[in-house]
Amino acid sequence: MAEKRILTTHAGSLPRPRRLTELYAARANGQAIDEGELERAGVAATQWVVEQQRDAGVDIPSDGEQVREAFFLYVQRRMSGFEGSWARPQGRELEGYPEFAEARRETMANKTAVSNFAPPKATGPIRYGDTAANEAELATFKEALAAAQGDFADAFMTAPSPGIVAAAMKNEHYATDDEYLDALAEALRVEYEAAHRQGFLLQIDAPDLALERHISYADRPTREFVGFVEKVIGRINSALRNVPRARVRLHVCWGNYESPHDQDVPLSDILGAILQANVGAFLLPFANPRHQHEIKLFRDAPLAPDQSLIVGVLDTQTNFVEHPEVVADRLERAAEMVGDPARIQAGTDCGFDTSAGMGRVTADVVWAKLRAMKEGAEIAGARLF
Repeated sequence: MAEKRILTTHAGSLPRPRRLTELYAARANGQAIDEGELERAGVAATQWVVEQQRDAGVDIPSDGEQVREAFFLYVQRRMSGFEGSWARPQGRELEGYPEFAEARRETMANKTAVSNFAPPKATGPIRYGDTAANEAELATFKEALAAAQGDFADAFMTAPSPGIVAAAMKNEHYATDDEYLDALAEALRVEYEAAHRQGFLLQIDAPDLALERHISYADRPTREFVGFVEKVIGRINSALRNVPRARVRLHVCWGNYESPHDQDVPLSDILGAILQANVGAFLLPFANPRHQHEIKLFRDAPLAPDQSLIVGVLDTQTNFVEHPEVVADRLERAAEMVGDPARIQAGTDCGFDTSAGMGRVTADVVWAKLRAMKEGAEIAGARLF
């Protein structure tokens, strides 16, 4: 929380250099690659992406997830128990839009990107064994921050919710889905605690808490989905037992892809369950045309006194560069709803490249958007404080 200004941040993933994306896509498609080249490219990209955030005026940066092929798929390389693949269902969202569905199928057939819709399955015990890759990622980020010499207020690392891994990476080993969730939460706890131990804010990426309503739970009552949300929140809270609440933020969204989104569950149906998370901040999307009106819910669903709201003020699915006055308007509206401008931050609706090569916004536009966010936050801060 900042007393005299509105801090700027984002949701984690940022554009990757072309060669790095090519390496990830080739590996995902079963081709042999030079792992040494991949490692060197990831380190260089991390330095580059930190510098870009510094130049754009981001107050709380991340490593842009440069050394991961996708925001949750990377865990298959750090944990035991995953293998093979399966076709993840896409729910009923596109049933009423056959033309759009066909256009999307053509896009998903792109072999120059990493797809989140053909993930591996859990076929054995889920355990986090060798932590070398995670520790190397944290060290690379720390080195990049030091080299960039930016005037950053803090820095954050992302890690997936056990719920998104459970939903996307099909359980074929555990007797029940509850046992699978338990195992995932315990394994992910390794990364949660490591990020905190290295001095970073931890962001838990949990699109499952909204997205899965129109995918895994498309044919089931809303109350059953809310029950799923509560189960996942319970596991997250347990996995955070050694991480101070003030050092954790939770990102929830309805899926980072362009589509009609008219099957999205209303935030009002799930907000009560989400607010049970033992975290210091919530990052929610309020810039896209489907959900920006839901900021009004925070007028009647107050945060705890020690919690803040990171307001999605940039749409990550359009190459429009938001006008700083639009950003400022969104932040002022959020401050009105939350009731205290010191308890809001400016952020993005989601990541800009959550799966390597699938981002719709080009890198030059991303940096322009982040600069506009900084300018808009300064405008809003000057008015609000």
